[in-house]
Amino acid sequence: MDTRSTIGWNLRRLRVAKGLSQERLALESGIDRAYVGRVERGSENVTVSTLEAFANVLGVRVSALFRDVDPSDPEPAPLKAGRKPKALN
Repeated sequence: MDTRSTIGWNLRRLRVAKGLSQERLALESGIDRAYVGRVERGSENVTVSTLEAFANVLGVRVSALFRDVDPSDPEPAPLKAGRKPKALN
């Protein structure tokens, strides 16, 4: 797995574990949502400042995005589609 794919895999894994949509991650990090998708697919060369923005939102160190991926690890599951229900007052 190349470095871009490793970063994308880890970004998705951490984002899903945190329960964030691509849109929410993009909004909180100040990055375009479509760009987040391209990073997760491994088709973008990301800058250090972009990695730092993602890591800050995810509450991890930048180095977590470079963690080696075990080939036996299952692909991160997608989040449940749709909006969360509004809280009742």
